[in-house]
Amino acid sequence: MAYTTIDDPTIYFNTVLYTGDGNNGRTVTGVGFQPDWVWAKERSDSSSHKLSDSVRGATKEIESNNSGAEGTNSSGLQSFDSDGFTVGTSVAWNQSSQTMASWNWKAGGSASSNTDGDVTASVSANTTAGFSIVKFTSSSSSGAMTVGHGLGATPQVVIVKDIGASGNWQTYFEGIGTANQQYLKLNDADAVANYSGLWGAGMTNSVIGIGVGVAVDANESDIAYCFAEKKGYSKFGRYTGNGNADGAFIYLGFKPAWILLKYDAISNWIMFDNKRSPFNPVDDFFYANESDSEDTGSSTVQCDFLSNGFKIRGTANAVNGSSNEIVFMAFAEAPFVNSNGVPCNAR
Repeated sequence: MAYTTIDDPTIYFNTVLYTGDGNNGRTVTGVGFQPDWVWAKERSDSSSHKLSDSVRGATKEIESNNSGAEGTNSSGLQSFDSDGFTVGTSVAWNQSSQTMASWNWKAGGSASSNTDGDVTASVSANTTAGFSIVKFTSSSSSGAMTVGHGLGATPQVVIVKDIGASGNWQTYFEGIGTANQQYLKLNDADAVANYSGLWGAGMTNSVIGIGVGVAVDANESDIAYCFAEKKGYSKFGRYTGNGNADGAFIYLGFKPAWILLKYDAISNWIMFDNKRSPFNPVDDFFYANESDSEDTGSSTVQCDFLSNGFKIRGTANAVNGSSNEIVFMAFAEAPFVNSNGVPCNAR
């Protein structure tokens, strides 16, 4: 029995905390690899989330909490390095004495041309970890189109955004409703919505389906982050809340390092990780769709990170409302059992 194909998840995903010093060229190390996607947020100040990736270029940033177009910030993230990244003087990345959180993913390094879809895309794909970054220009007219994602497996989660113009972060979760029509917005607390043709003809092991004029604007530059589940490393799904402090247990097959979840009615996107909350309960969180500072010590929005999954301990509607359906993305700190049959330790 294969428990996992990834014994050390930290070579593909890692959370790193750092303190800004306000100096240009400040290096952040300890990631453990050269990241292709960095998502960063100030912890005690209210400011936008900043997201940069190697396909668009280090200085190009977008913000998960708003629909604005991509911006160029030479004083923000400046380079992706062998063990982390370098930042400039931007307060959102490097404010003096400000504590910061960064979440780092490894895709496939330099992008390659992918012609699997209707348009040629620039794709950085990590087939081992099930993560790819896809940059493309949408068709010039409305309708269904396809774009190659390079994963060799059908993605369960796809997050798409116009980067040349304002546009919502349209988010696909496999199985949340009517095929190819249901979506969430990463930048918004809105409930799951339905729009016919939003995801074109749907997702396959080679392409993502996109509804031009619906998911993205016509003839526009776009970015997509695609995720295919990998045993012992990543899990994407949903659970049902029970409204009780003794909440649902969600089996992942690994000890989680990072979790993003959302009630599929109106609620914020909640982000937990194992570095800001090194002990149970995990009760330090951000809203991915808001610029708010970190919320700490909540008694109603919390969970336990366990050796094989997570257990909800809070009663808030957003994480555990009775009969509420909550979607989640999770990445591992360690597999429950490694490829040699050795179990990991709980907290």
